[in-house]
Amino acid sequence: MPVLEYIKKDRSKIYKYIDYLELQKGYIEEPHGRHITGKIRELRIDFSNNRHRVFYFVAIGKKIILLYAFFKKTNKTPRKEIIKAINNYNDAIDNLKIYE
Repeated sequence: MPVLEYIKKDRSKIYKYIDYLELQKGYIEEPHGRHITGKIRELRIDFSNNRHRVFYFVAIGKKIILLYAFFKKTNKTPRKEIIKAINNYNDAIDNLKIYE
């Protein structure tokens, strides 16, 4: 399969999960969602041998803020990926405070 078709195929599946996340107002239980730390949650997108992860949180007004995404290669979520999401969360909170 050509690479662009593969990317489009993955992208459409990822968007479907994000749409579902929005319909559920940001709260999806396992196997498609999981709490990570604090207010940070994980959207789990698994199909074929692909395991995509999207970290997010739900802000005031039920706005879903996507923090960080990566392709998961190991059974356990790497700590460095969680730290990136925490850093992005802190940046997002700081930016939200500016607009309050």
